[in-house]
Amino acid sequence: MENITQQIQAVPLDHYLVLSSLLFVIGVMGVLVRRNAIVIFMSVELMLNAVNLLLAAFSAYRGDPAGQIFVFFIMAVAAAEVAVGLAIIVMIYRNTRSIDVNFLNRLKG
Repeated sequence: MENITQQIQAVPLDHYLVLSSLLFVIGVMGVLVRRNAIVIFMSVELMLNAVNLLLAAFSAYRGDPAGQIFVFFIMAVAAAEVAVGLAIIVMIYRNTRSIDVNFLNRLKG
């Protein structure tokens, strides 16, 4: 375990911040620009993983396992979200034959 912490600390914290920010921005752009529900869903997962990366990096740099525990719980919630979200997307596709978000907005009104 000590060897992994030393390897993580060998990379400057700024690199983790830049990578995590870049991943989060890509996820936000995917949610805002794309119309496909599955791509939007994957973009939300990418944003969660960016936050997980940052929490794990800060946890390793501080030597405090609390951030890694948060990462574990976030991953558990994300797995549940994937199961429920994909089930909802499959049911929407079965009923409408489309997963276009604009089409789903028209169903509201």
